[in-house]
Amino acid sequence: MPLDSFLAAKVHLLEGLSWADRDDPAVAHRFAEFEVDPAAWVTPPGVSIEDRTIDGPRGRIPIRSYRSSAGQEAVLVWLHGGGFSGGDVDMPESHVVAVELAARAGVTVVTVGYRLARDGVRYPVPVDDAEAAWCWVVDQGCPDAGSYALGGASAGATLALSTALRHRASPRRPDRLLLAYPFAHFPVPALDSSTAADMQLLPLAMRFEPATIAETVRNYVGRISDLPADAIPGAGDLSGLPPTSVVLSELDDLRGSGELLLEQLAEVGVAADAYLATGMPHGHLNRTPSLREVDLSLEYLAGALKDMARTGRDRTA
Repeated sequence: MPLDSFLAAKVHLLEGLSWADRDDPAVAHRFAEFEVDPAAWVTPPGVSIEDRTIDGPRGRIPIRSYRSSAGQEAVLVWLHGGGFSGGDVDMPESHVVAVELAARAGVTVVTVGYRLARDGVRYPVPVDDAEAAWCWVVDQGCPDAGSYALGGASAGATLALSTALRHRASPRRPDRLLLAYPFAHFPVPALDSSTAADMQLLPLAMRFEPATIAETVRNYVGRISDLPADAIPGAGDLSGLPPTSVVLSELDDLRGSGELLLEQLAEVGVAADAYLATGMPHGHLNRTPSLREVDLSLEYLAGALKDMARTGRDRTA
């Protein structure tokens, strides 16, 4: 499973670098050059964007709404990734994904600037913010929508899962979950031997080593033992969740978590499907759809939203 050919031609830029080097001004140009895609992203037409803040249990929460002129009565609340301590509503994994899904599926997408695990902020604060935004959308922002989806990428997928579990038996139960390369378990399940060997060929700046994963969890929860299922939801009871669509990155140290999550959902009778983005590293939705697998991942998620919109609200919960 080779790295995508476009990325492979530039991977030398990251040789000798790790995630910690992203903040080093001396090598910032190397990361910037690696992150240039085959073509510049052009905003699709027919999507209006509005910023506002809403009340949450921890204070005001910024949200951004993307409304399609197609006017489907369906809504997606989407949560960006960033290891719980980084990211914002302007990053491609939030903004570009939201615009693209609104345009492709003809739905409204709402992104959330949840509080990050920095300066003493820890679980459950990010989940509380995500839940507050979800409840506001369902109850006030778009109360007459025909159906509601909840999703996110990486750490955002974790927050989406946690929020969905809080409401799986309530009238606010999502009609669909959309999860991109989710981080749902700690420790993360091991990769198969073939994938693990391929991962060894990538620079550390494209990897998640065990120590990095452990530090991410420790920073988010405050510890790496006795973890609440509300924080790392793969450890909990996943029954009662809505149909779930999962995007996996093929060359991803966290891929084992997404694969185990799919097995767990099947075991408890939750309908789930998946798309494997071949040759892609973790976080590939931070790139533009000029890369074929980014485009196909977005099409897969848009297809799930269209299917939800056709089916309408599940009012059996």
